[in-house]
Amino acid sequence: MGKIKNLEELTGIIKQERKKGRKVVLANGVFDLLHVGHIRYLKEAKSLGDILIVAVNDDRSARLIKGEGRPVVPEEERIEVLSAISYIDYLVKFSQPTVEKIILTLRPDIQAKGTDYTIETVPEAEVVRSYGGEIAITGDPKLHSTSAILGKMKVKEH
Repeated sequence: MGKIKNLEELTGIIKQERKKGRKVVLANGVFDLLHVGHIRYLKEAKSLGDILIVAVNDDRSARLIKGEGRPVVPEEERIEVLSAISYIDYLVKFSQPTVEKIILTLRPDIQAKGTDYTIETVPEAEVVRSYGGEIAITGDPKLHSTSAILGKMKVKEH
């Protein structure tokens, strides 16, 4: 699993990439039941820079965000599936409700968030701006979600 790194490893990697003049993009999420909305979000995020790092909520933080019964797919499996996507360069797991700690450590040039956010509602926007980073909203309109998929599955069971 060469793409999966801890924060310390990523710090060294990013330092080397910056020496080469590469632009770093950070995207994050739970990525429970990977769907086309996730793919479009991540693909557009990658198009904004050279290195795409994807931070993935661990099971505990995913449950806090999404509620009881979630995630459906355990963190190690979610990360393994994401690692198969060719345009994702690195993955890191995190346990906080936001990626503020990762942002403060890695200082990505761009933090990409999905279209369920606006520039004004990104929780870490102030932190990103504090060092001169940018916020980008990427992906298609929020027409796809794991919650909607799970809702359809429950309807069909009856």
